[in-house]
Amino acid sequence: MKNNKPEILPATKVGELLESYPELEEKLIEIAPPFKRLKNKMLRRTVAKVTTLKQAAKVGNVPLSELINKLRVEAGQIEIEIDDEKSVAAPRPDWVKQENIVKIYNAISDLQSGKQPITKVTKDLQSLKEGEVYLLITPFLPAPLIKIFEEKGYEVYSATINPGHFHTFIRKR
Repeated sequence: MKNNKPEILPATKVGELLESYPELEEKLIEIAPPFKRLKNKMLRRTVAKVTTLKQAAKVGNVPLSELINKLRVEAGQIEIEIDDEKSVAAPRPDWVKQENIVKIYNAISDLQSGKQPITKVTKDLQSLKEGEVYLLITPFLPAPLIKIFEEKGYEVYSATINPGHFHTFIRKR
């Protein structure tokens, strides 16, 4: 490792990576194009601080080992073996039904303009009653948001509708 900089690992936060290795910003964007949004200062201060490289790989739809090792090589670190966790997509839960959806938020244009949806989604979820479903539409898998809402006790299910179009269903338990 060069200059006592931290080792690049799946648990490394994107913000940490870019602070320690600012020269890797373009490489990260090249590997995972959705991260070009990090050029937006607000997103950089918020999303980058909580998103790990493991989550970034999901958002960018790139194998974790590819993301980590390309960044490591670029930073002068040796490649490491990483289990890409080839998992089968979870089956659609019974509660994900059109009739259960009470609110839909298409966050695509907000995200494209640099606006973070977390405040709106958090506020919207407060009025959700048990069993009701909230649908969040995004241009990438919102892995950090999913983790936050699962930690708050919500059930979450995401589906890829097509490249660049994800539906995340959130239900109050």
